[in-house]
Amino acid sequence: MDQKKLRKYLLIALIVAVFVLIVFLVQNYGIEPLRKRVEDMGIWAPFGIMILRGVSVIFPALPSSVYSLLAGSLLGFKSGYLTIFLSDLIFCQAAFFIARNLGREPVRRLVGVKAMKRIEGFNQNQLEGNFFLMTGLLMTGLFDFLSYALGIGGTRWRMFTPSLIISLLISDSILVAVGAGVSQGAGLMLGAALLGMFALATITGLTKKNKSTTK
Repeated sequence: MDQKKLRKYLLIALIVAVFVLIVFLVQNYGIEPLRKRVEDMGIWAPFGIMILRGVSVIFPALPSSVYSLLAGSLLGFKSGYLTIFLSDLIFCQAAFFIARNLGREPVRRLVGVKAMKRIEGFNQNQLEGNFFLMTGLLMTGLFDFLSYALGIGGTRWRMFTPSLIISLLISDSILVAVGAGVSQGAGLMLGAALLGMFALATITGLTKKNKSTTK
């Protein structure tokens, strides 16, 4: 392994460690009163997180990972996972249909020039008809950009939807499990989540390699 790749893997490990540390500190020094208030809010708490997560999908310049950690930490794994999964499913479909039916210019006005450049950076000729590559890329943090890109590129809804569902079932569980695992002291859940992150990084690397070799 060369020095550049080693630095990249160390950076990923550092980011994961920082996420875990932040959730741990919040849990031990201030999350309990907040969790109590969340329980008192009933259905409005997951609904609020769902909307916030959805806004970060429609406007992909906004950070979205923090809502997965927040959902796991405040709602627990099951409720947090369901909240994030439904939000991503609904709002990624919305982004796809906006792009598919309205085209590039309305999407550009909605997401901004910088995000649009990233959306247009995807090579649609490589993704069209490649279900596994599409699913692998949707598992990454670029799923919101990719939902717009696939809609603009004319991908069929019948191919996009099962690919999206499979990717969300896997990727959404990871950060939610980190938030829930650390806040609840569930070492096994946290270990599984970290293994999932490693697997996700591997999938991302393989899909990028596949994409580069098909150019």
